[in-house]
Order: sequence, then C-alpha cells, then structure tokens
Amino acid sequence: MNYTYILECRDGSFYTGWTNNLKKRLRSHNEGRGSKYTKARRPVRLVYYESYGTKQEAMRREYQIKRMTRRQKEKLLAAEASSGCSLRQDAAGAQGLLAAEEE
Repeated sequence: MNYTYILECRDGSFYTGWTNNLKKRLRSHNEGRGSKYTKARRPVRLVYYESYGTKQEAMRREYQIKRMTRRQKEKLLAAEASSGCSLRQDAAGAQGLLAAEEE
C-alpha cells in the first residue's frame, strides 16, 4: 500500500509527502530524519492520508496537493474529517492504522 499524507508542523504549517510505510515515515519526520522542512518544525502530527495501490498514484496525488493553497488544503481536511470516507482518513483514523501496523 502507498500513502499520500499531510502533516501539521509545530508552527502550524502543512507538509505533504508520500510513502509506502506511514508509521515509519511519521517516526522519521519526528526524529528529524524525514525531510529538511520538517526537521526544523518538530514535532509534527499526521492530520490526513489517502491510500493508493501504486507509487505512481500516490506521487501524482502528492503533486496535486502540493499545488493547493493553504485554504484549499484546510477545506480538504475539513471535508474529509466530516465525511468519514474509508480511503481518506483524519488523524483519528490514521492513528488506528498506525496501531494496526504495529501488531
């Protein structure tokens, strides 16, 4: 499984990326090894993710989200938090996914 995700940084900014291991990538960001951008803005928290079958799909969606304005990203987060769609999860759903990956 591949994921496109949005993190909220300590300063309130958003970071968007993709990975094939969401738990490991989130840990890397919080340990200062994830990216230069998040290294100086720790801790970060996962606020959104989408699941995809292929790396190419996840990367395509990452590119789309990175082109969005902050307001558009906030609308995306708000819409998905209220919809409860199973492929796109808010932070609570993501924490459940992360716990399941630990087992």
